[in-house]
Amino acid sequence: MSEPNAAAESSQVMSAADIDRALTRIAHEIVEAQRGTHGLIILGIPRRGAPLAHRLGANLARIDADFTPDDAVGALDITMYRDDLGSGGARTPEPTDLPQAGIDGATVVLVDDVLFSGRTVRAALDALSDLGRPAAVRLAVLVDRGHRQLPVRADHVGKNLPTSREERVFVQLAGVDDVATEDEAVMITR
Repeated sequence: MSEPNAAAESSQVMSAADIDRALTRIAHEIVEAQRGTHGLIILGIPRRGAPLAHRLGANLARIDADFTPDDAVGALDITMYRDDLGSGGARTPEPTDLPQAGIDGATVVLVDDVLFSGRTVRAALDALSDLGRPAAVRLAVLVDRGHRQLPVRADHVGKNLPTSREERVFVQLAGVDDVATEDEAVMITR
């Protein structure tokens, strides 16, 4: 998703504190659904899903001392699996970083910043199937803005935010986005 346009009207929908609380809550939901963290792998979808996955992994380690983020958190590049490769500019793949144990037989939680059409998740599932056969795949997103084009539903959502098609939601993370001095999610109206 492209960066926000400065000429459009924007409003903050999640502050840094809201994002932290959402990631903490999602971590607790994952532990409850998994009945612990045994066999759990967290994979972020670059660009913003990967740092969110690492933050989620840190929260999981605080909840369950048996969870080791270095062994269970990674990134899943989906660039070559996207169905819109022919449109727009060239895309540079980001490295896939799988935990050493691999994904076979594990419960994989895919992490992304904003869930919209479902096409990014479809690409992630295609990429995942080329890497192994997990026991289960779950989806955790920071913001679900609706407007699905594919039958995709997140298992863990930081914030449900109904939007119109004219509105866009951007998550900006300090250290990832040049314009962000602190984490926030903003809604842009054209």
